[in-house]
Amino acid sequence: MDPVIEKKSNLGIVLALMAGYSMVYMDKSMVSTAVIPIAQEFNLDAGQTGLIMSFFFLGYSLMQIPGGWLADKIGAKKVLMLSLGIISLFSFAFGMVSSLMLFVVIRFFAGIGHGGYPPSVTKAVASNFQLDKRTFIQSIILSTSGIGGILAFTLGTNLINAQWRYGYIGLGLLFLISMILVAIFVPKDAASDASVSAKKIPFSQVISNRNVLVLFVAMLLLNFLLYGNMSWLPTVLAQKFGLSITHIGYLLAFNAVFQTVATMFAGVLLSKLFLGKEKIFILTATVLSAILVIGFVLSTNLVFSMIALILVSMISVSAFTAIFTLPHKLMDQSIIGSSIGIINTGGTLGGFLAPLILGQLIKVGGGSFTMSFGFMAVASILCGLTVVFGLKKGAE
Repeated sequence: MDPVIEKKSNLGIVLALMAGYSMVYMDKSMVSTAVIPIAQEFNLDAGQTGLIMSFFFLGYSLMQIPGGWLADKIGAKKVLMLSLGIISLFSFAFGMVSSLMLFVVIRFFAGIGHGGYPPSVTKAVASNFQLDKRTFIQSIILSTSGIGGILAFTLGTNLINAQWRYGYIGLGLLFLISMILVAIFVPKDAASDASVSAKKIPFSQVISNRNVLVLFVAMLLLNFLLYGNMSWLPTVLAQKFGLSITHIGYLLAFNAVFQTVATMFAGVLLSKLFLGKEKIFILTATVLSAILVIGFVLSTNLVFSMIALILVSMISVSAFTAIFTLPHKLMDQSIIGSSIGIINTGGTLGGFLAPLILGQLIKVGGGSFTMSFGFMAVASILCGLTVVFGLKKGAE
C-alpha cells in the first residue's frame, strides 16, 4: 500500500475508534449529572441513584469477557458496530421512561452494549498497527476519556439542565453517528488473526494467565477511585459548595481537558521514559492519587479542591493508561481481545461496586463524603501494590 494512503487509512481508523470511545465516556460521565434532576423529580435517595449507576456497570462487566472473545473470533468491526447500536437504542429508551425499575433495567442493557467496545478497540489496534506503535495509539484513543468528559459536562450538562431527557436523545444520536464512522473507516478484517498467528491459545489458558489475573485485580481496585470519583463528583460539588448543575458541568469539563492531555502524555512516557519500568510508574501514580483524593475531600476551599481534583484526574488516568496498554507488551495478538475483556471486567466490576459501596458509606457517614473518599484512596494504593508484587517479569 502507498505510504500516504496507508497513513490516511490508519488516521481514519484511529479517529473512528476515538469517536466511539468519546461517546462511551460521555455516557459514563453524563449519568452522574443526570441523576441529580432524576433524583429530584422521582424522589430517589443516594442508594437508589447508586443502583442506576451500578447496574450499568453490572451489564458492562458481564459483557467484557464475551465481547473480547467475540472480537477474537468474529472480528473487531462487527462487535464494535453491534456495541454502538445497542448503546444508541438504550440511550433513547432511558430518555423515555419514568420509574426506578426501568431506569435500572435500561442502564443494565446499555452496559451490555458498552461491554463489547473496549476489548474490540484493543483488538482493532493490535490488528492494524505494528507492535512498537500500539501503546502510543492505544493511549491516544484512551485520551477520549477526557474528550467524553468535556462533551458530557458541556453539551450533556446544558441539555440536562434544560431537560434531562434531551440529554439522552442527543446521546443516542451521537452513538448512531459513531457507528456510521466505524462502518466507514474500520477494515472488515480488523480482527482476523488467522494469518498473524498460527498457534492456537485456548481460552482456559488466557483466563488462568497470572498477568491477566493480576491486571484484573489492579483494574478493579483502581476503578473504585476512577468510577467512584466520576459517579459522585457532581453531587459532592453541589452539596459541598452549593454549585449549580451548569457551573459543575463547566468545572468538570475544565478538569476533563487536563485529563485528556495527561492520557496522551502518559502514552509518550510509557513508550519512551518508562519503557520496561511500568511497575514503578503505576505505583507512583496510585500513591499520589490517594494522597490527592484525601486532600480534595478534606478541603473546604473550592480553588484548592479543584486543583487537587485536576491532579487526581491527570495522575490516576495515567495509571489507568499504563495498566490498559500493558497487554500489548505481555500478550499474544491472537488473544489480545480476550485478555483485555478479562482485565477490563475487573475495571467494570469496580464501576459496579463503587457507586453501591460509596453510596452506602455516604449514608452511614450521615451525608459526609470523607469515609467514601478514604475508601477510594486505600483502593488506589492497593492497586499499585498489586501490580508491583503480582506482575511477572516482563513489565518491570
